[in-house]
Formats: sequence, C-alpha cells, structure tokens
Amino acid sequence: MADPYIKSLHIIFIVTWFAGLFYIVRLFVYQTEALAKAEPERTILAKQLNLMANRLWYIITWPSAVITLILGGTMIAQFPEMLKLPFMHIKLTFVFLLYVYHFYCHRIYKQLQNGIAKYSSTQLRIINEGATLILISVVFIIVLKNQFDWIKGTLGFILVTVALMIAIKIYKRIREKKNS
Repeated sequence: MADPYIKSLHIIFIVTWFAGLFYIVRLFVYQTEALAKAEPERTILAKQLNLMANRLWYIITWPSAVITLILGGTMIAQFPEMLKLPFMHIKLTFVFLLYVYHFYCHRIYKQLQNGIAKYSSTQLRIINEGATLILISVVFIIVLKNQFDWIKGTLGFILVTVALMIAIKIYKRIREKKNS
C-alpha cells in the first residue's frame, strides 16, 4: 500500500494544482477584458493582472503540477499493483488530459503576458470548465473504482457538460443585460 503521508501530500498538491488551474483561467478572462479597455485603464489593469497571473502560475500552479506528478509516480512505484486495477487506467487517462489542459493553459498564459488575446472572455469561460469536467470525472472514478457504470458515467459527464454550457450562456446574457 502507498505511504499515507505521500498519499496525503499528493491529495494536497492536487487541490492546490486545481485551485491554480481554476483561477488562472479566470485571470485570463480578466486579462482579455482588460485588453479591450481604453488607456490608461488598459495598461494599469494589464500590468496588475499580468503580475497576478505570473505569481499564480509560477508559484502555485506549476509547482503543484510537478509535485503532484512526482508524488503520484512515487505512489505507483511503492504500489505498482495499482496499475493492474482497470479504473486506474481510466483515471490516468484523465490525469494525462489534465496535463494537456495545463500545457494548453500555459500557451494562453504566454500569449496574454505578451498582450495577445486570441480568445474572447466567453470562450475562456468555456475553456475554464475543462478542469471542472476532469475533476468531476476523476473523483467519481476514484470513489466508485470498479463499480463504475460506463453508461451512467458517460451520461453524467454529458449532463454536467451541458449544464455548465447552459450556465455560461445564462451568465453571458445576465452580463449583457447588466452592461446595456
């Protein structure tokens, strides 16, 4: 069995990694909206938001991603039988997707740090839900383990995705009415 201290630290760094991923994309939304503002507001906001994003990304999010990977790898090394469990392959696939998402966010981060906004704030709100969907999936896989029902799991994933997209559209309408 994996060392409980390693497992505890792994969970802590997963939480801080997700916190960073959730908040960085929120900062991307603010950065994108700031770039659309008139001067001097644009420069003032961009400078502050770039600083905040930089600190979050390099002090919390990246270290948490690296430490999570190291601790997860350590647990697998301590208990390689984990890899024989079918649900672990599904979980590790989602973990891989989370790292893909992380690198995608890094690309957006670099663009915004250079004052380039390739996505609208609405698109970034949708991108922000990527980490949410992965988190929900991994938690259910880990809790349910081999009891996981593929049909219910797939339907649940689709329903959560649709609910998130509807919530984003409703929020956009509320913001548009408020700004009118």
